[in-house]
Amino acid sequence: MTARLLRAGLIALALGVAGCTESTLEVSGSSGNANAPLPQKIVQVMASKSMARGSPIVARVFKEENKVEIWKQKTNGRYDLLASYEICKMSGKLGPKFIEGDRQSPEGFYTVRPHQMNPNSRYHLAFNIGYPNAYDRIHGRTGSNLMVHGACSSSGCFSMNNSQMTEIYAIARESFKGGQTEFQIQSFPFRMTAANMARYRDDPNYTFWKNLKEGYDYFEITKTPPKVDVCEKRYVFNAAAPGQSLTASGACPAVAQPDSLRMAYQTYQTSYDAAFSHAMSASDKQPPKPAILGIQEAKLVSDWTKRRARGERVTVEPPSMTATGSIVQTSRMGRIDSPAGRKMAALDAAEAEKKRIAEEKAAAKRQAEQEKAAAKAAELAAAEAAKNPPPPPPVEAVVAAPEEKPGLLGRVGKRITNMFGS
Repeated sequence: MTARLLRAGLIALALGVAGCTESTLEVSGSSGNANAPLPQKIVQVMASKSMARGSPIVARVFKEENKVEIWKQKTNGRYDLLASYEICKMSGKLGPKFIEGDRQSPEGFYTVRPHQMNPNSRYHLAFNIGYPNAYDRIHGRTGSNLMVHGACSSSGCFSMNNSQMTEIYAIARESFKGGQTEFQIQSFPFRMTAANMARYRDDPNYTFWKNLKEGYDYFEITKTPPKVDVCEKRYVFNAAAPGQSLTASGACPAVAQPDSLRMAYQTYQTSYDAAFSHAMSASDKQPPKPAILGIQEAKLVSDWTKRRARGERVTVEPPSMTATGSIVQTSRMGRIDSPAGRKMAALDAAEAEKKRIAEEKAAAKRQAEQEKAAAKAAELAAAEAAKNPPPPPPVEAVVAAPEEKPGLLGRVGKRITNMFGS
């Protein structure tokens, strides 16, 4: 019976187990996947673009375009695109990660060091991107173990297929072997062109995205990863403040930049402003993609994530919030296929069976009471009928016809009756 109830209570629909909950492992050994050689096609691109095998790299993520790009330093010191990969799976919407469980992938500037590389990941291979960084922490953002990993399964991470992840891991491994001590990950909601910025001009995340765009622009201008700091709760880039330390909550000191960089940035910005004005007036702008609407929507999704993890029945897709604050959710319900989900399903099935039995007993009791009441009513009616029998029906009187008298007198009487009436 228990097994039958358990099977009845389980939901066949599985709701993709989150792939971003493991801890980074520091191990002396490593899997064969972690030691896979660089593919020949990558080696050929390096040779054609004057890139040394162990030269530094930088990773760039574009969420709307669903791309991870690996850029690598050339012999002239500037970086060039080495490889581009389609993200296999990524949860959430455009916009930053706010809190644990909101299913958002981070946006910002992050750092990966050798100890963050995980050759024995449950998700093929992985590296921790370093969320939360100083910017995230000063804004109260929470979450941990946000990865780039394989296995094409994600809940807040950037998940690649296994062959892609083997390749990315090998490229990073060779750069660390070549002497790079850390590499930068730049995670953007989209390519921060004038056209895209115009599309998202009214998005609540726009101010944050403008701050990210400063770092984006410096890379576009110089083709080198910018130096990143946080002060006054915002990112600052290529800030030179000799003898001064920058803190995320402190005031930004007066900073200086080389004249060549400052002038190049001004020229770039002038061109951008003209393109942005044109894009804003264009009538054929593509509609923006959905973006998270701040901490309230993040809390809504985080609560769904917690209930789902406990094995509760929840909507198949996480709820979302509209610009007016109303909540949108699907009508389809499901339960995560996990030990917690199966346990909760068994408990719910047992409770449902208990409720069914109780309802059957209650229905049988009501039926018995109704039958008993009907029998009692019939008995009372019979007793009352016995006490007060109905009166006999009335007897109609029968009037006999007058007897005819025989002979002459009788015939005379009859004629007289016929003449004058009776």
